[in-house]
Amino acid sequence: MFFKGVISADSHIVEPPNCYVDFIDPKYREDAPRVIQLPNGNDAYAIRDMKRTIPMGFLDGAGMKVADRKRHAENIKFGDIRNGGYDARARLVDMDVEGTAAEIIYASVGMVLCTHQDPLYKYAAMNAYNRWLQGFCADAPNRLFGLAMTPILSVDTAIADFRRAKEMGFVGIMMPGNPVNGEYDQPQYDALWECAVDLDLPICFHILTSKGDGVEEALKGKRGHPLNGFMGIIRAVQDIMGMMVLGGVFERHPKLKLVTAEGDAGWMPHYMYRMDHAVHTAADDGIIKGLSKLPSEYIKSNVYMTFQDDYTAFRNVDQLNYKQLLWANDYPHTDSTWPNSQALLAKHASKLGPELVRAILRENTANLFNLPLDKIPAMQMAAE
Repeated sequence: MFFKGVISADSHIVEPPNCYVDFIDPKYREDAPRVIQLPNGNDAYAIRDMKRTIPMGFLDGAGMKVADRKRHAENIKFGDIRNGGYDARARLVDMDVEGTAAEIIYASVGMVLCTHQDPLYKYAAMNAYNRWLQGFCADAPNRLFGLAMTPILSVDTAIADFRRAKEMGFVGIMMPGNPVNGEYDQPQYDALWECAVDLDLPICFHILTSKGDGVEEALKGKRGHPLNGFMGIIRAVQDIMGMMVLGGVFERHPKLKLVTAEGDAGWMPHYMYRMDHAVHTAADDGIIKGLSKLPSEYIKSNVYMTFQDDYTAFRNVDQLNYKQLLWANDYPHTDSTWPNSQALLAKHASKLGPELVRAILRENTANLFNLPLDKIPAMQMAAE
């Protein structure tokens, strides 16, 4: 099967050298995140006050075999990055290779910024990114849809950020796993969630954007083999979701939409079951203080999940709310399915009916982010 016209719910850009330097508040220009040349001649992104630089190979490795990706990472300048990572017109060519009609765009360097310790510096850098991204998406307004970034300095500044994002044409908010003050389930954030509902902006939490569970921790792993770090990266988005559910956020704001990005979805049936089990240890009927339903019911109504290579999710559609499953390709990162997404989908989605396929590969994402489906290339399903 070939599924032309799919929409990726989680794709990325590679911020070009001018992204932060040219668009940041002049006060921070000298210290803006920037591309530097390393002693070995390679290029990397450097961010003030962060010890490790970000290798270009980490940002761009889609479609490469392991050995090729390692060589690419060890001998790379920004000019070696595929143009589709930062140029919208080149991006459309890469999208057409797989029959991708549209993409939701997340940051790359911005993921690392999410864990930066200086709130005001982070705020300036994220605002610069938003200004650059607005222009990037404007070059293909019916196919590239951006998520604005905000560090959540305070409830009042975040509300202003949400409103500005809506005015700039962004379709959702990419948020760090930790706000500057308190926790997201605290009542002080209720006004922000009301704003998100009023503006119909989903709040999106990507893996590797929480303190203690960032890129550096994932690369080295907390225990044993470094790949054990890869296995643990979904824990942060699980914690956010659990906090929001058990903290009563969705009870107070039943129309709030939360996205866990690149955390997969196949684990969700057991997670819902275990969370329901947990509340039954605290109350005979499972209804704990602040909630009127079981946790699984909030998850099925308020939490959306993006995934790329997750056969388990497709096989367990009947145990989930299929309308909240969002397929993605993660272009152009190393874990991306591009340019082999179609082969993967032919295996994973071929046993589902047309309605489910259209929902998971296209319509769920379009409905969640209010995309103009009538202006996006149509979906076609055909045997190859």
